[in-house]
Amino acid sequence: MRVAIVGAGAAGLASARHVSAQGIDCDVLEMGPELGGTWVYTDNVGSDQYGFPVYSAMYKGLRTNLPKEVMGYPDFPIPEQNKSYLTQAEILDFLNLYADHFHIRQHIRFNRMVVEIRPLGDKWQIKSIHKPTKEEIVDIYDAVMICNGHYNDPIIPKIPGQEKFKGEIAHSHQYRSPERFKNQNVLVIGAGPSGLDLALHISSVAKQVVLSHHTKEAVNTEYPCNVSKKPDVSAIKGEEEVEFVDGSCCRFDTIIYCTGYRYSFPFLHESCGVTVDDNHIQPLYKHMIHIERPTMCFIGIPFNVCAFQMFDLQARFFCQYLNGSMSLPSCNMMRMDTEKDMQNRWAKGYTKRQAHLMGPDQQGYYEDLAAAANTTPIAPVIVKLRDESVKRLYDDLLNFREDRYKIVNNETFVKVH
Repeated sequence: MRVAIVGAGAAGLASARHVSAQGIDCDVLEMGPELGGTWVYTDNVGSDQYGFPVYSAMYKGLRTNLPKEVMGYPDFPIPEQNKSYLTQAEILDFLNLYADHFHIRQHIRFNRMVVEIRPLGDKWQIKSIHKPTKEEIVDIYDAVMICNGHYNDPIIPKIPGQEKFKGEIAHSHQYRSPERFKNQNVLVIGAGPSGLDLALHISSVAKQVVLSHHTKEAVNTEYPCNVSKKPDVSAIKGEEEVEFVDGSCCRFDTIIYCTGYRYSFPFLHESCGVTVDDNHIQPLYKHMIHIERPTMCFIGIPFNVCAFQMFDLQARFFCQYLNGSMSLPSCNMMRMDTEKDMQNRWAKGYTKRQAHLMGPDQQGYYEDLAAAANTTPIAPVIVKLRDESVKRLYDDLLNFREDRYKIVNNETFVKVH
């Protein structure tokens, strides 16, 4: 059996670790020159040295918004040190440590841009380009694991009058460092973790930063004195002027959208039968297995999760299917299970864009996967600590990264600083 893994980020590495441990031949097709996915920093935006798109959304000075105690893999934690919140470079070092410990690097094909995946009977034909030489390579695989992340295709809302604005309009995807915003008036739209973090970064050099959002968790968040809050933008009124839904207006030099990303799989041929409708991906069983063609799976689709831990669990689940230890239900049963899950989500008021949101549902999701695959579940303490750290982010944005935690057992953590 041969398995293709698309991407050598945290999800692709976990997948390669578990697939190769089964004695299954695997190729990890990584479009960049090194492993690490979204954790690799590059100054480049737009195109790389070979003329291919740059998908990195990493910026200088990023520190994690979750503690390291949550961010390791279940049986391979991040090495102990006297802090919980790490830098981008430290997470990248950890991923390299993980890859070397499990001998994953030998399976990675670097600078390989996957351009087309299509079914071929009960197998998969994968076409990729070796970026330095532009050579086209076609291979056949028995199974494919899609681990390309979801920070590739930025969502930029259409705001009335946007064409009138004469300053810079950018997405957080293009942000690298704050220096060019020195003495500017900057509008940041969106108050998810990246919006809060960019507002904080840019405020160190900007004259004024306005954070426009409707995120209820961020209503009482404290910011530096040159950061203020506004409601949603209603229109752009002129070359510099922006109007908000409360009727107020302000003038800006730059607008930065921190408005999230679309799930994007441009390499999937239409014959794969995968659709993405406002970030609702179908037809997926357990948010990962292609119902019609279960030798294709997607690792890392759910969000508001304990990401590295979930990647590992999803990879173990799929490997149990590949090696014959676990059978999947019939297509019809998988469809019914998925429909029931989605009906529960719509009943909670979730939108299509929240079709794969976990958040408060994540512990149940992990336990469901682990039970079905007869594998070790994610410890409840991981979810508890994640929830605590997210609350701390909004409660004390300026200082939460000084918190230090220690996991006591599978149920309990303590704050040690």
